[in-house]
Amino acid sequence: MTSSFEQMRANVAKLLRGIDRYNPENLSTLERYVETQARENAYDLEANLAVLKLYQFNPAYFQTSVTSQILLKALTNLPHTDFTLCKCMIDQTHQQEERPIRQILYLGNLLETCHFQSFWTSLEENRELLDGIAGFEDSVRKFICHVVGITYQTIEHSLLAEMLGDPLDTQVKVWMSKYGWTEDDDGQIFIFSQEESVKPKNIVEKIDFESVSSIMATSQ
Repeated sequence: MTSSFEQMRANVAKLLRGIDRYNPENLSTLERYVETQARENAYDLEANLAVLKLYQFNPAYFQTSVTSQILLKALTNLPHTDFTLCKCMIDQTHQQEERPIRQILYLGNLLETCHFQSFWTSLEENRELLDGIAGFEDSVRKFICHVVGITYQTIEHSLLAEMLGDPLDTQVKVWMSKYGWTEDDDGQIFIFSQEESVKPKNIVEKIDFESVSSIMATSQ
């Protein structure tokens, strides 16, 4: 059965073609599409950027709630640069004066600078931001595991739990299993060795005879 998101994606794709992309009459449809993405844990960056661009062209139509959803969805796609792209399209006044947007930008900064424990603490104090955003926390945990995977070779179980928002041990084990990480009896988790992913490469440089002869001639 086709989901609401898939049904809307086809319609929105048509709206985004040509000059009609920036028709303010399409805003209501695009805004409903953003809400559908949030509800169904789906994502369409192109459509979301089109919404923000329409807000730039038509400031009177600006919606704080929709912009907040767009920013939160962009965070779920880290380490891609979607969040930065969206942030650059939001007027500084809204960034500084609209509390939800200001808080989300702060959360984004914590994630981008890998202050994961502080991120979860701040998120707990602003739980209302996640209303209607399905799958947000697991998407963030996926990003954190990505960072751990390229940064650590071993990590304490307790530290990994803190970085993942201190979920239940069963949840930590699920993420360990997903990435093939193993743990010893002392609570030390072994991450995939970066050395194992390094493949030696032979570099062969070819120098033609004319180049060699000219070098020899100048050295005499």
